[in-house]
Amino acid sequence: MIIHERKDEFVMVTQHDHALVSRDAAQFWRDDYFLGIERKDSVVLAVREHDRCWIEPDEEPIWNEQTQQPYSFTDYPGRPKLSFYKKGIDEVAELDLYAGLLCSLHYASFLKNATSAIGKNFWNEEHLRQQVLLQEIGIEKDELLSFHLKLLKFCDNLSLYICLNQPGIPKEREHYFYRDGFPQKFSFANNQPINAEYLDQQTVSLSISPFKEKLHVTLPYKAVNKAIIKENGLAAAYQHSPVLWREVAFI
Repeated sequence: MIIHERKDEFVMVTQHDHALVSRDAAQFWRDDYFLGIERKDSVVLAVREHDRCWIEPDEEPIWNEQTQQPYSFTDYPGRPKLSFYKKGIDEVAELDLYAGLLCSLHYASFLKNATSAIGKNFWNEEHLRQQVLLQEIGIEKDELLSFHLKLLKFCDNLSLYICLNQPGIPKEREHYFYRDGFPQKFSFANNQPINAEYLDQQTVSLSISPFKEKLHVTLPYKAVNKAIIKENGLAAAYQHSPVLWREVAFI
């Protein structure tokens, strides 16, 4: 679950709904900026399904007593989270080997410098999976694979930008992830960070856009009242909160 706290409520976005916005960004990527475009279908599939591991746990969010808010993707307990990761990668690889490879690389990158035993084991297991998938696909790690992984991560971050920030928020008050631009750098942007900034409640300006034209996305979310959580518990409060919609145009 992706969580953004407001005074009286938690804005909650399921990971898979966020991933569908990421997919829209990948699908709308300019052809002349899309290296290895012959693999576009697999790349878009990877972007669309990269968070499918969260579909089941997001159906019934759980409460973090320590932080006094719902668990999010950043603080979810490690052992079940890594189990979800593995299950999701398994499922994507069954759909498409190249997409599965990208998702494995994406999730393994989070654990590259892990110090815990479960984190190290996950990284090692995914590294072995990647070697097998590379052999089955008949490719080696190369510039195209690196670009496709970077595209996945950029689209992931772009969607997270509108999940974690209040619409229309001033640049200086953005979530700290994005105040210095997105971490992924591309040759079409002269290898400089791409910056995002809200112009109004429904428009985000990109310093350099990788998209064919203005990109319109729709993000479903729930605004779950804190008082109702306290009264009825998180799962019931979430279940009975209506789905709302956030419309955003990237220009």
